[in-house]
Amino acid sequence: MDQYVIKGGNPLVGEVEIGGAKNAALAILAAAIMTDETVIVENLPNVRDTNVLLQAMEEIGARVERLDYHTVKINSSGIGSYSVDYEYIKRIRASYYLLGAMLGKYKRAEVPLPGGCNIGSRPIDQHLKGFKALGADVKIEYGFIVAEAEHLQGSHIYLDVVSVGATINIMMAAAMAEGNTVLENAAKEPHVVDVANFLNSMGANIKGAGTDVIRIKGVERLHATEYSIIPDQIEAGTFMFAAAVTKGDVTVKNVIPKHLEATTSKLLEIGCEIEELDDAVRVVCAKGLKPTNVKTLPYPGFPTDMQPQITVALALAKGTSIVTESIFENRFKYVDELARMGASIKVEGNTAIIDGVGKYTGAQISSPDLRAGAALVLAGLAADGITLVEDVHFIERGYERFEEKLKSLGAMIEKVRGEKEIQKFRLKVG
Repeated sequence: MDQYVIKGGNPLVGEVEIGGAKNAALAILAAAIMTDETVIVENLPNVRDTNVLLQAMEEIGARVERLDYHTVKINSSGIGSYSVDYEYIKRIRASYYLLGAMLGKYKRAEVPLPGGCNIGSRPIDQHLKGFKALGADVKIEYGFIVAEAEHLQGSHIYLDVVSVGATINIMMAAAMAEGNTVLENAAKEPHVVDVANFLNSMGANIKGAGTDVIRIKGVERLHATEYSIIPDQIEAGTFMFAAAVTKGDVTVKNVIPKHLEATTSKLLEIGCEIEELDDAVRVVCAKGLKPTNVKTLPYPGFPTDMQPQITVALALAKGTSIVTESIFENRFKYVDELARMGASIKVEGNTAIIDGVGKYTGAQISSPDLRAGAALVLAGLAADGITLVEDVHFIERGYERFEEKLKSLGAMIEKVRGEKEIQKFRLKVG
């Protein structure tokens, strides 16, 4: 099993290029099967999740051609199966986007109940409620969600809770329904807007994405397009917090600063300096970190996917901070690993009470999920001594060339396999 071995203590300095947004990419790739014509998707992150989804799409008959690391050509005219293999779904939760895409295009979809990171229950009842409102017959049998309809009819749908997945899935199905759909209490995340823009570039008629009311006028068919995915706000935020915890000076390039406002404002609160450019943000941390309180909320609030990263930073801030997780109920599992590095954090329900410590010390730790794994790497970069992070396959689900990008900023980090390579790293760094 691959591991990261890290010698901490180096401030990260330099520039780093941010890739395409994983969460947008997964939905956009699924939506690409909604036309029989050829679709080209650019700025695609070359990460495990996108690669698994492309394999799942090939399995049902789509033709997938890699033009380069970040560009893919998809033609779905040969799709002959509407049933997705469990092997793919258990590895990535977002394969459920194939439900909305196939239901919209073929009026039938069979997708296993999803897997992915174990960060708490993420019910799909709102997805199913939306499909039923559009006229689909939806049932769960033999571990599969089976949705089918003779035809889909536009409807007025109110989501009981704000759900990014349900917003996107319903939007895809409604894009090819008859008549008009109004989706209220919709998620406003940038990747919801990106998926709507992608569908519109294929001929869909979607208005209001980015607000809490999305209006969709169904169309009969969608056509070919070339589309470039937005930058990844979570990858960008992770590198911004890497600058904070290592007392560094990092410029993240190829970003949309507006998407980073919640992250930027918290970095300012804890004592960092921020410089915003047209498509880049520079984070400088010259002084000690200050405590603050943060609560995760749907966009434009502070993202749940940035919660572990800010906790790692606040555990080094002088004073007491409180982090409240309002999206997922099981997202503090990494705190035990952080305690092994010297953090003082007490979790009560969905709240972490953090008493800042002067420093982390290196330890052998395990990555429990994608974002927490990346956050634990940041802790290792800030720690005295050597840190060994196991289960890095979680991190590779959503970060492309993570250790290489960190090394380019001056981090001492290697991806290793086995004791011999760990010893070699120890000798090299002294």
